Amino acid sequence: MTGLDPLLVVEHLSVEFPTDDGALHAVDDVSFAVMPHETLGIVGESGSGKTVTSMAVLGLLPTRARVSGAVRFRGQDLLGMREKDLEKIRGAKIAMVFQDALTALNPAYTVGDQIAEAVTVHNQIGRDALATRVRELLTLVGIPNPSERAEQFPHEYSGGMRQRAMIAMSIANDPDLLIADEPTTALDVTIQAQVLEVFGRIQERTESAIIIITHDLGVVAGVADRVMVMYSGQQVELASVDDLFYNTRHPYTAGLLASLPRLDRRADKADRLHRITGQPPSLVFRPSGCSFHPRCPEARIGGLCTEVVPELREVAQGHLSACHFAQDIFGVERVS
Repeated sequence: MTGLDPLLVVEHLSVEFPTDDGALHAVDDVSFAVMPHETLGIVGESGSGKTVTSMAVLGLLPTRARVSGAVRFRGQDLLGMREKDLEKIRGAKIAMVFQDALTALNPAYTVGDQIAEAVTVHNQIGRDALATRVRELLTLVGIPNPSERAEQFPHEYSGGMRQRAMIAMSIANDPDLLIADEPTTALDVTIQAQVLEVFGRIQERTESAIIIITHDLGVVAGVADRVMVMYSGQQVELASVDDLFYNTRHPYTAGLLASLPRLDRRADKADRLHRITGQPPSLVFRPSGCSFHPRCPEARIGGLCTEVVPELREVAQGHLSACHFAQDIFGVERVS
């Protein structure tokens, strides 16, 4: 491994769950890489496969899940790794911030004890040094009076503080990769900004890479270097954050961006927020061709859109799109 090598490489990852009606394709042929010190945002509607992708990387899916493809962390194959060996990486080299901090934290133990446990699982450390480490972590994530707060229980924390405590647990062992699943859900915009600032502070101190999973494009706009857009378990677009926002190459991403509220829009009924018509398709009975075609305003009915699954291709330098007509719609030339 060199400094230019990817930290995490995911190739052709697919995840299926058996159901009475057939296989549910939660993730379908997803490939991406994360570089050291990079922040990758993964966005999409609920049910698009964002969380399942991250759980597959960490080996946290139930045994009934059928996982195929390759997941390599620093050159090591995680999918083929024994659970005992995976446990040495999970939490130490790769850590996850779960979506619901109140559920993830144990109400019977103090926050300090839970952070301390995250440290001692992978390290042998004395009592005094451990107490110092807990205070350092609480300070790093912006929790005031760390000595006092460490003795409190989760219910004594506000929602934003619980989320920060979860982040403190996840970075307890200075992981190389931090995966944050909807880290700002149910938080007001002020607390959201504070939590996102914590990630920036962590990256400055630890130089870790971060994957942020969210449905909020505003979140990735402020913190991500690159963005991967998912729909119906598939990748539809992957680009740098600026290129994605200013040079969109897929109708689904364009619909998501158009639905964002903007200050330069009139606030009258004649100029309501845009919405993508219809509903996401069933992951068991996925439509033929492009999964987005029943909702796509640019779909060519009876042609490629309804008959052929689009390939994720490079349509501009470093910009990938899974749209048959990206050139016609957005006026770009495909890269050979």
